[in-house]
Amino acid sequence: MPWLGYRSVAASEFGAITCSLKSTQLETLRVDCCWGAMGERGGDAKKAKWPSIKLKKDLHATFFKDTHLFTVQSFLTSLESRAFVRAAESIGFVHQGSLGPTKGEAFRDNDRISVNDLVLAQSIWDSGLNGLFGDIKIRGKVAVGLNPNIRFYRYKVGQRFGRHIDESVDLGNGRRTYYTLLIYLSGSSGGLKTKTKNGSGTSQEASAEALVGGETVFYDNRQRLVAEVAPIEGMALLHLHGAQCMLHEARNVSKGVKYVFRSDVIFA
Repeated sequence: MPWLGYRSVAASEFGAITCSLKSTQLETLRVDCCWGAMGERGGDAKKAKWPSIKLKKDLHATFFKDTHLFTVQSFLTSLESRAFVRAAESIGFVHQGSLGPTKGEAFRDNDRISVNDLVLAQSIWDSGLNGLFGDIKIRGKVAVGLNPNIRFYRYKVGQRFGRHIDESVDLGNGRRTYYTLLIYLSGSSGGLKTKTKNGSGTSQEASAEALVGGETVFYDNRQRLVAEVAPIEGMALLHLHGAQCMLHEARNVSKGVKYVFRSDVIFA
């Protein structure tokens, strides 16, 4: 599989992140959990009409050198991505904030929906994601599907999610989540942006504008930049979470609206 080169560190170095970082050192310590949080909405999901997801037979994972981070171009088509945006907007987003860095939590300012949908999770998994995990094993476990707890994020101008790590969740019966799945539902239609460490209207109206900002940025355990990924409509981004999760953030959106589909890959 192809890889993109930049300075990175071995995944084993990230195991101490959760215990070594202090709120006085970073903007965030809060762990982003795989389950719904207070203030999210899921009860109106029955009103949503999820798009039918076509099987993708030509998906390719692009790994970043020396990490478990990888992207998948055109995981969703433009029509599928925009249909998800319309469906999420029909449910209605709820603002999600945090207590902030002074309370040991990541700065968070975005809008969020959480729904539990086994059928939707299975359709995304069966559309081609399952084939990308065929050779990935963690502690003797293999990937078996997606967490049915699906989250949609919306970032308007000025909104962002500070540095944090994603938590692994024990789902019982030997099942545990190990990978975060992000699918950008808005963004540019052209190439992947990466860097080394040196280097008012309604939502529907605003989303028609070109998205500027909103990059997902990863850091090593010394807070050095590892990768910067710009949103591309329909592109999937996957990375390990839990003990080996890289510190990361969603940068400020300066134009347009950023929409993201979020779930987690289950291993058993």
